[in-house]
Amino acid sequence: MLTTLPRATPRNYSFQNFAVFQSSEASYKIQTKSEKCSMSPIIKKWMFCLCVFLQLAALERQIFDFLGFQWAPILGNFLQIIVVILGLFGTIQFRPRYIVVYMVWTALWVTWNVFIICFYLEVGGLSKETDLMTFNISMHRSWWREHGPGCIRRVVRPSSPGILDDYSYVSVTGCIIDFQYLEVIHSAIQILLSLIGFVYACYVISIFMEEEDSFDFIGGLDTYSYRQPPQEHVELKPVKPVGRSK
Repeated sequence: MLTTLPRATPRNYSFQNFAVFQSSEASYKIQTKSEKCSMSPIIKKWMFCLCVFLQLAALERQIFDFLGFQWAPILGNFLQIIVVILGLFGTIQFRPRYIVVYMVWTALWVTWNVFIICFYLEVGGLSKETDLMTFNISMHRSWWREHGPGCIRRVVRPSSPGILDDYSYVSVTGCIIDFQYLEVIHSAIQILLSLIGFVYACYVISIFMEEEDSFDFIGGLDTYSYRQPPQEHVELKPVKPVGRSK
């Protein structure tokens, strides 16, 4: 004889209980992800040191470009400072998109510095005597042209009244290094640091991608939902009839 056992009372899956459970589960997953994506202190220190060198190099160049009224390099240096800060923030706060922006800008920054090297070495028909770096606004040249190491600047009075501030009336002698080579050295340092930063950014992106592949952040709750409560199975067991006691 088979007797059906009474059906178990279903649990009360209220929306409030599920919300609390989902919140705790999500917070646990976020915490676990942040722990998995946190890089070692050594990598963060190297990233910080690299950003410091990039910022110092950009600030040093920005100061001397301001003194020489070189408006095109001033604009480029300003963007470089902003993007380096953005890349550092993206590395610390786990924002891969910011790092990608830094990588794209680094490629443009390297191209710009290569152009500056070609400009001052007069490669490809370029001439350092043009007003390209000042957007043709003024006739100013590089600050290092008159204030380089060992340079002696002398103002030669014109034979007739004219423009006293014209560079054609300024005599510069005794320079240890010509100004165009100083500009080339500055651009070469920027290219070297930028290439190191680009390689490092690729390495950080690869770490982030590996951790994203090894951690399923979206696959959330595998437990029962409050909309579809679990269906409890009813077990049927044979029960022997209880005989009357004699």
